[in-house]
Formats: sequence, C-alpha cells, structure tokens
Amino acid sequence: MELIDAINTRRSVRKYQDKPVEREKINACIEAARLAPSACNSQPWHFIVIDDPKVKEAFCKEAFSGVYNMTKWAEKAPVLIAAVSDKGSFTSRIGNFFRRTEFYLVDQGIACEHLVLRAWDLGLGTCWIGWLNSDKAEKFFKLPKGKKIEHLISLGYPAEEPNARPRQTFENIVSYNEYK
Repeated sequence: MELIDAINTRRSVRKYQDKPVEREKINACIEAARLAPSACNSQPWHFIVIDDPKVKEAFCKEAFSGVYNMTKWAEKAPVLIAAVSDKGSFTSRIGNFFRRTEFYLVDQGIACEHLVLRAWDLGLGTCWIGWLNSDKAEKFFKLPKGKKIEHLISLGYPAEEPNARPRQTFENIVSYNEYK
C-alpha cells in the first residue's frame, strides 16, 4: 500500500472480527512506532500489548469503569495496546518548560500514528482511545511513578468499513506567509 493510500483510507474501527492477530503483525506495528522521531531522541514511550483474553477482560473492567463505560466496546477488540509515556529526557523536559509544550505527548502521538498506519497497511483496523480510567489502568499494571497510560489503541481485523468523516477543505486550513 502506498503511504498516501493508507492516509486516505484509514478509519477508526470499533467492530472487530473474532480472530486473533498474529504476533508478527503486532510486532510490525510496534516496530513502526519504535522508529518514530522524538524530541532530543528521547523516545518517551513504552507499549503494553494486551492480547491475552483473561488479562484483557480484567484490564477492561478497570479501564472502562464508571463514566468511561462508553468505551466498553473496545473490550471486544482482539488486542489493546496501552501507550505508556514518560516525561522524556532532561533536555526535552527543559524544552517543555520554555516552550510550554509537552513534547513527550507530541512524540507519543507521532509514534502511535506510525503504529496505526502500519496496522492499516497490514489489513488491521485500529481506534485511538483516550477515554479511559488512566488511574485504574496504571494501577492494574503497577506502573512506577511518573509513568502514565495516555491512551489505548484497539487493534484487530475489521468487521466494519466505516465511512470517511467530514474534513475541512484544504483552503480552510492553510495560508502562506500570513495567517488568514
């Protein structure tokens, strides 16, 4: 698949076939994320792949509890990938302070976009999930202080073909040499 084709056709998938995802494909997705650039080459990410059904069930009871129940659909995905952040290297944290930008979140976003595009290229669907109980999810995995599950990515063979969502026109999002 050409990259522009993946960009044009990738959709958020919320319904999956009841079919396991091969570890080789999961690893290929993680490898794509590993190769992503990051501020000061800090690589402020770790990915927890949740593909054991019993672990996933127990995790989902925590992560999608209470007000986060609306994301419960994700427990039917064959795989969940928890994107764990850390604050990055000392030099990138200095940059965070002066620029008032959390570069580790930008970096993680780039890595996760690599992951979801590679998944699509391999015939897998994904959905980027930010609505979860991070506190309970972090306790579930006994994460050390300073580590946070920023979001999850559901992964599996799609059981739906979602339509494209509306996008702004090109002219509405770009200007040259001035802000319009």
